[in-house]
Amino acid sequence: MRKFAPTELVLNSKNQVYHLGVSAENIAKKIILVGDQERVSLVSQQFDTIEFKSNHREFFCHTGHYKNKRITVMSTGIGTDNIDIVVNELDAAFNIDLATKTEKKEHTKLELLRIGTCGLLQADLPLHSYILSEFALGLDNIAHFYKLESTPEEKRLLEAIHRQDLFPEKITPYLKQASTAFLMRFKTETSVKGITVTSSGFYGPQGRELRIPTYTKNLNEALEKFKEEENRFVNFEMESSALYALGGALGHSCATICLGIANRPLKKFSSDYSEHMQKLIAHALEKI
Repeated sequence: MRKFAPTELVLNSKNQVYHLGVSAENIAKKIILVGDQERVSLVSQQFDTIEFKSNHREFFCHTGHYKNKRITVMSTGIGTDNIDIVVNELDAAFNIDLATKTEKKEHTKLELLRIGTCGLLQADLPLHSYILSEFALGLDNIAHFYKLESTPEEKRLLEAIHRQDLFPEKITPYLKQASTAFLMRFKTETSVKGITVTSSGFYGPQGRELRIPTYTKNLNEALEKFKEEENRFVNFEMESSALYALGGALGHSCATICLGIANRPLKKFSSDYSEHMQKLIAHALEKI
């Protein structure tokens, strides 16, 4: 099996993965990923028991039990660059022997569920909708650094998106699909699934223009109009493309469910969505 140099598999003084500061024994195989550090405690306060807590940089981690299920909740911070760290290091904690720095013969499959907030891209979607990211279109560059395979469905849909010429010419989007069976566990009677646009920023990359002119001034309108068979763009967020690309390539089950807190076409924003987030967390804990 492969052996990794200490400059490639970087560990801390406790022989834990470097940025997350955890080992496999600290982490459950069912993992909820949240962007906000404070949301970690919102999830874990619904646990029946908590057995482990840690925090290093923006990566807060609580592991405990909920109705006989061992679950970890971990904050990732904002953006796909952090997802690159989180997914690689979670996988390394389980699938690389950190003492010998060699890949294990048998791999552990993880369930990685992202819970977050998002901006809705369709006028017919009400605030506080549950959005299931069936596909994630990456406007970031994380996946371009890895040798990844695409499925025929991913290739077909990405080609249809490319034909619409939606994005600035220097942007090369990529498309990855969720783990379908895992994603559908979180379906409700009113949830909506579709294509999530994972942006590399919050302002210009999501069609917002403040004091700097952008190349994306009419991006939201173009995204709202796109439809390919049953596929349409449903929301903007900032993490799922890298989660699907890297987690899927490593053999893990990956899905995202987001709470819609802004409707971009209608220019409506939810000023207080805490109760709705608590309900979404409870739903996720029941189904994971």
